[in-house]
Amino acid sequence: MKALFLASLLIFTILLSNTLIQPTMASSYYCAKSCKSRCAQAGVMDRCLKYCGICCEKCKCVPSGTYGNKHQCPCYRDMVNSKGKPKCP
Repeated sequence: MKALFLASLLIFTILLSNTLIQPTMASSYYCAKSCKSRCAQAGVMDRCLKYCGICCEKCKCVPSGTYGNKHQCPCYRDMVNSKGKPKCP
């Protein structure tokens, strides 16, 4: 009886962890793909990708194109750094 309980608990834990991990990986893939497209023409590619990734993870969106179009994602548009300038590329 104890072995059945432990086996059930193990299966439940595996299923639960799989459902929690999958959305994070999907979001991460979306952000990587979108930011690569967004930063394609950036002068400092690694910095653009870093800040775009931070903004994407928080806002769950990235404006289309390589520049502008920030009206498509208000959270992305309104995020500012400590100096009050736009944080997201």
